[in-house]
Amino acid sequence: MNLDALYSELTLKIPQGGTKLALVVLDGLGDIATKEQNYLTPLEAATTPNLDKIARDSAQGRMIAAAPGITPGSGPGHLGLFGYDPLEFQVGRGVIEALGLGMELKHGDVCARANFATLDAKGIITDRRAGRIPTETCEKLCAMLAAKIKKIGDTEIIIKAGKEHRFVVVFRGKGLEGPLTDADPNREGFAIPTVKPRDENNAGQKKLAGVIADFYKAALPIVAKEKPANGFLMRGIAHKPHIPLFEDRYKLKPACLAVYPMYKGLAQLVGMKKIEGPATITEQFERYLKEYDNFDFFFIHYKYTDKYGEDGNFTAKTKAIEDFDAALPILLRKKPDVLAITGDHSTPCAMKGHSWHPQPVLLTSAVSGSDKLERFTETGANTGSLGVFKAKYLIRLMQANARMFDKFGA
Repeated sequence: MNLDALYSELTLKIPQGGTKLALVVLDGLGDIATKEQNYLTPLEAATTPNLDKIARDSAQGRMIAAAPGITPGSGPGHLGLFGYDPLEFQVGRGVIEALGLGMELKHGDVCARANFATLDAKGIITDRRAGRIPTETCEKLCAMLAAKIKKIGDTEIIIKAGKEHRFVVVFRGKGLEGPLTDADPNREGFAIPTVKPRDENNAGQKKLAGVIADFYKAALPIVAKEKPANGFLMRGIAHKPHIPLFEDRYKLKPACLAVYPMYKGLAQLVGMKKIEGPATITEQFERYLKEYDNFDFFFIHYKYTDKYGEDGNFTAKTKAIEDFDAALPILLRKKPDVLAITGDHSTPCAMKGHSWHPQPVLLTSAVSGSDKLERFTETGANTGSLGVFKAKYLIRLMQANARMFDKFGA
């Protein structure tokens, strides 16, 4: 029997009066202990009295985002958390970002997630994020590109700025197909790669690869004299796939409280209601209190643990965890019946990027049981009763803790 079909068959109606579930994601939370960090991770080094209180009444474990040894992007990492196998449901990052920015995508549109970057005189990438330019600078540069490049051949070009160095390019025209390889080496010290079809026999992918090559020829000279953003990278070049809706799949009415467009886009992709407005974790938790009666499931996203992990800034990542912990009592004023706190992947400071290391997870409910751990850390999670499991099962464990499943078999 198909496992998802079995879960659906066993799913019970939410008890009268409502059951509240909350998935709180500290992006890139997981880390590794090294000699240089005194054999501590940021989560272990942080002072977290509020997480500590929850930990005593929780089950803990570690999660693998996709498969052992595979380093996930944010898209696969979050789809796994939402219960969709990221190896089965593959979504281009451009689509996610475009939806998060509120763009209305038409059938056949192909989207690319883009970063402004810094290139040296030889065209070698020296900073993939152009020093994290301010959003206002990104908006100015996108306006320049959009004003001068409206079409490539018969393909319409739509450009929209995101936060800091990020923006989206949508290619709209007949006969275009994704996915393509990335125009991003994902590391400094290399030139911008030429995009190529994933399927050499696909005419739509070949056409799109030619359009993007011509787009680069037109766009790079426009920003060539800008500092530090004199180039750009593109990845996640694909069209919007069909994905079953979260509410149909889990019988839960879901809401998203996220700040960055990409995570709003991921939530929208599976049918979550985007709640706009909150800009800080404090504001997100306060809005959760206001929306408590309107939804069954809340996805709350916190970005800064990942941001500082990618910067290799151990002190700042530790502080970001402490800032999150300081705001946590707001959420606990209306503690959900089931609360999971975790990351979408690990972003070790020592690696300055995503990694394959399992992320720690804490799960608490009236029936979760206690692992008798005094803190929520990677080391403690290694000994927890949840063990090591694939992230796609977290939502099912949350449903089980909400008593949403009937007994299987006699």
